[in-house]
Formats: sequence, structure tokens, C-alpha cells
Amino acid sequence: MSKARTCPECGDPVMGRSDKRFCSDYCRNVANNRLNRDSSALMRNINNRLRKNYRILCEINPTDKTKTTRNTLLSKGFDFNFFTSIYTTKKGTQYHFVYDQGYLNTDEDFFLIVKRN
Repeated sequence: MSKARTCPECGDPVMGRSDKRFCSDYCRNVANNRLNRDSSALMRNINNRLRKNYRILCEINPTDKTKTTRNTLLSKGFDFNFFTSIYTTKKGTQYHFVYDQGYLNTDEDFFLIVKRN
């Protein structure tokens, strides 16, 4: 006789397939949401800033390349402290990327925004 299985979320008995772990879709969703949520407020806030920066760059750069000003980026709420990577060219020019959207400070006030393909 096999041992009765219990749901790790609520403790109710699990009926059905031998590899079924949860008693219901509700318990499975609650457990997975808890497992996959951002583990701290700091992580959640950083991810929110990155998403906002990405949306701003996508809005300004719907094609593959465009120019804009620092004031335009700042007025939309862009935060230059949050980016996902830095790409350095052979000449030493540094592009800051937020996922596939990057920006290059061409001079004091102007930025070149590019999309990595």
C-alpha cells in the first residue's frame, strides 16, 4: 500500500497522478508565485527602474538609431544609474545598455540611442 501524499501548500490529500504535487491549481499557483516573487524590496525597486528606463528608451527610439538630449531623457524620468550592461568598442567608446536598448553620451547634452540586433 502506498503512502498518502499531502499538498505541500495546504496539507490536504493529493489525488490523481503519481507525480502530482499539489491538490489544486490554486495551491500550485500560490506556491509558484511565492517561489518566483522578487525576494526583497531592493530587488523589486531595481527591476522597476530598469523597466522604466527600457520603456523610455523604446519610446524615444522606435527604430534602430536616434539622437536625443539629456533633458528629454530626464524629463521622462530616465535614471542614468540603472543599466544592465556596458559595451566598449575597439576605439574605447562606451555604450550603456538597458537590455537591447543602448545609449552613448556623444557630448555634454546629446545622446545617441541604438538598438542591438
